[in-house]
Amino acid sequence: MIDAPIETWYTWLGIAAVSVLALGTAVGIPSGPTPDANGVADTIDRVAADEFPATAEHGIAADRIRLSPTRVSLRGPGGSTTAPIRFGPVTPATNAESDDRLRRVLHGEPPQRVFDSPDALDRAATVSRGRYDRNPRWERAPNRLRVRSIHWEGLRVTLVG
Repeated sequence: MIDAPIETWYTWLGIAAVSVLALGTAVGIPSGPTPDANGVADTIDRVAADEFPATAEHGIAADRIRLSPTRVSLRGPGGSTTAPIRFGPVTPATNAESDDRLRRVLHGEPPQRVFDSPDALDRAATVSRGRYDRNPRWERAPNRLRVRSIHWEGLRVTLVG
């Protein structure tokens, strides 16, 4: 007989090794799809590049978001992805650390009602961009991300939150 008998120790050791390898591969498979950071960045870019004021929303299927003036990252059960924002820098207005006035404009209030002048809006946007550029942090992701571009007396600002 040419075959090794099934009782030999190295046969059982080989079967155990293959079983452990198969289990490790099955456990390493993500439990869901990777979040779509490219789709979010594309939505932001479309609004930021528009020559007219615009607003858009993009659904997010992720648990966490990290937004900076030049990139967006999403993290979920399927892993994490990052995409560049090509028509930035944009102004994040996502959480309680953001200027409340920026969030109000993002959600539809006219900037003339919230800020005294375009310079005041520009200063608030610059502070927000600096804060998020130096320290982009993972935050709880909203179900929908809102993007709004503001054009006010020559000033162009794209708010994201």
